[in-house]
Amino acid sequence: MKKITVAILLFSSIGAFAQVTKEDLDKEIKPVAEKIKKLQSENSKLKSEVGNLSSKLSSANKRIDSLSNQTLANSNAINQTSQELGLRIATTETTTNQKITAVDESLSKNSLYGIIGVLSAILLSGLLYWLLSKRQQTDKTDFIEQLSKTKSSIEEGMVKEFGKQTELMDAQLHLIEQQKMTLQAIPNTQPDHSLALKVASEINLIERNINLMDAKTKGLKQLQASVGKLKDNLSANGYEMPELLGKQFHEGMKVIVTSTITDENLEMDSEVITKVLIPQVNFNDKMIQTAQIETSKGY
Repeated sequence: MKKITVAILLFSSIGAFAQVTKEDLDKEIKPVAEKIKKLQSENSKLKSEVGNLSSKLSSANKRIDSLSNQTLANSNAINQTSQELGLRIATTETTTNQKITAVDESLSKNSLYGIIGVLSAILLSGLLYWLLSKRQQTDKTDFIEQLSKTKSSIEEGMVKEFGKQTELMDAQLHLIEQQKMTLQAIPNTQPDHSLALKVASEINLIERNINLMDAKTKGLKQLQASVGKLKDNLSANGYEMPELLGKQFHEGMKVIVTSTITDENLEMDSEVITKVLIPQVNFNDKMIQTAQIETSKGY
């Protein structure tokens, strides 16, 4: 009875041990099986990539063989061409040496006459060049002198015409003076400035041309004196022409700037009035005409 009981207990223990061992084995085997499947999948991918690489390598080997054959063919062609060129160069060298020999023989006979001819041509060319240069300088001097004479003649003619114009303007100033006397006799009458403004514009035009003339021009000093007298007569009748030419221009001046040009001879940001197109005119210290000017600015 005891033996049967011991046997039953022994078999129960073995069954329990077998059950525990199987569960543990399942836990251990399952991850291993998954890793094996993953490795098999990666192995399949590697086999596919190796197959592709083998195909590319085979194609590259074929191209290398083709290039090797082409290189060999090119090398053979170069060797053949080199041999042909060598033969041609040898033939050309022989022909050239023969021609050079013939030329040397010809030069030995005619070299003296050739040298004399070349030297003669050089001397003749030098002589002709000297004569032409001298003639050109003379013509240039004559041309400049002729231009100077023409300019002087034109300026003298302008001085005469401006002189006649100042006489007419003097007569106009007499009319302005008479107008002034009439206004004094009739109080509260507004003066007509049109004649005075016309005279001022003509004076400005004459002065602008005088600034362009040579100071030695015949009759210029007399013309300047006449213009000065006209300005004095205008002033006596209440009209002033402020001097703007050559003055520094600055923002805020009551003038109209028609154009501005750059001048490298002026200092940086310095701006000067270089031309008065329409003069400023004041009547009894009140501006009745705004100046229009051109300026030059340094940079």
